[in-house]
Amino acid sequence: MDAIEVNRRIPFSAMFNFRDVGGYPAADGRAVAWGRLYRSDSPHRIDGADREAFVALGIRTVIDLRRPSEVARDGRVPELDGLTYRHIHPEHTAWTESQYEPGSSLARYLADRYAALAGTGAAGLAEAVGLIADSAAAPVVVHCVAGKDRTGITCALTLSVLGVSDADIAADYALSTEASARFSAWVAATTPGAAELPAPFLASPAEAMSLFLTELRAGHGSVEGYLRHAGVTDAQLTALRDHMLD
Repeated sequence: MDAIEVNRRIPFSAMFNFRDVGGYPAADGRAVAWGRLYRSDSPHRIDGADREAFVALGIRTVIDLRRPSEVARDGRVPELDGLTYRHIHPEHTAWTESQYEPGSSLARYLADRYAALAGTGAAGLAEAVGLIADSAAAPVVVHCVAGKDRTGITCALTLSVLGVSDADIAADYALSTEASARFSAWVAATTPGAAELPAPFLASPAEAMSLFLTELRAGHGSVEGYLRHAGVTDAQLTALRDHMLD
């Protein structure tokens, strides 16, 4: 793992998947700016030193992609001076309605769940990307529960329209597997008797993201075409590139 990947993850004691999505090569020889967009698992647990580290990043906007029931269950990011909280729920069916069959392709299962999310949750995904495009909102952190699925799709769509390669997007997504292992270990240590999390909740195979992006383009011509269909405007796409690319 090279130095840029080692430095990408920002360690917290009670968040396990917090990282900067900057630094990736993008369109026209430019790169995604550091310190503009972060992705994370749910920050509702931050306190003490975690709170200080979070404040030090200067984050202005938190985009919470969780279901209303998940927000009610766990709570939201603590209120901090200068921090705007936005709850955006991309509508999607519960994974329990289409459960993973052990032994089948996990990448295929996840790609199908992401395709379903892109269909029913298009308006919410467009709203999230549109907010990321607003330079006045940055720096932004986008999160869900684990920070890999809903968050992964939002970041993938954003990175793709910035000109980041599918290979880099899939590699960024795959970093969540290690983070999920840390989260699982934390749950086991802090919640005796907790049930082991199913494979789809822990794994982020790069192939799943590659399949999703390839098939999204097959249906909409391009990721940009999908976002326009979902409701992202040309002005927002221009603004996104203007402030997210060095």
